[in-house]
Amino acid sequence: MKRRSTLLTTTALALTLTLGLTACGSGSDSGGSGADDTLVVGATAVPAGEVLTYIKDHLADDAGLSLEIREFTDYVVPNTALQEGSLDANLYQNKPYLEDFNEAKGTDLVPVADAYLPPMGVYSKQVSGVADLPDGATVAVPNDTTNEGRALRLLAAEGIITLKKDAGTDASPADITANPKNLTFKELEPAQLPRSLDDVAAAVINNNFAQDAGLSPAKDAVLLESAKDNPYANVLAVKKGDEDDPRIAELVQLLGSAEVRTFIEDTYQGSVLPVTPA
Repeated sequence: MKRRSTLLTTTALALTLTLGLTACGSGSDSGGSGADDTLVVGATAVPAGEVLTYIKDHLADDAGLSLEIREFTDYVVPNTALQEGSLDANLYQNKPYLEDFNEAKGTDLVPVADAYLPPMGVYSKQVSGVADLPDGATVAVPNDTTNEGRALRLLAAEGIITLKKDAGTDASPADITANPKNLTFKELEPAQLPRSLDDVAAAVINNNFAQDAGLSPAKDAVLLESAKDNPYANVLAVKKGDEDDPRIAELVQLLGSAEVRTFIEDTYQGSVLPVTPA
């Protein structure tokens, strides 16, 4: 999900809005009725787009589901497109991010199913583990509220920093109560984090941006999240009121299938983690 250019994002949005007029949109006018019952789902390329493409190519026809996938290169447009009705659903974000987006933008989008966990990781060209970070090192973190909090919680879970007891998913550097290595945190756009590795001691990078940059979370991260009790699974989201759309229910079933679990395990080799039981 690289930010290739403002023009690319603008073009993608224009195309989304134009094509959306011919597809079943969100809200009371959709619900799977009409001449075109195609479910239009927005996604980032990796891993959401790949998981949905597997479903479209291998499972959807047998399930009687017509699926269209539209890929996006940022975290905002897929939600605005869903709210406006040019998408029926999207898959790319976790619940804390979705809740923060709703509050900030006044949208009413809801999660309907956990799909998989793209574990956030710490990457470095200078050290082989976060315990080896030198005193005074600079660590780059995402600059959006949810992902910055997630990054800090990951470091806190490893004992690198200590956060206030009541620091939630929106934790910020202001919530740090102990910083024994005197780390400096550099806040960057999530897409810029892989490019920062030459300039900082370490960077905490979202899974999709790491993979887009050619990094393997399972092999290259010096610290990686676990799926156990993790609130950051990516969710299939819809506009409120569309939770009972039968097409959505069918996609939820496919996302939770044994076939999709096997695809995730075989394709990503630990870089993306299934959340459905084995």
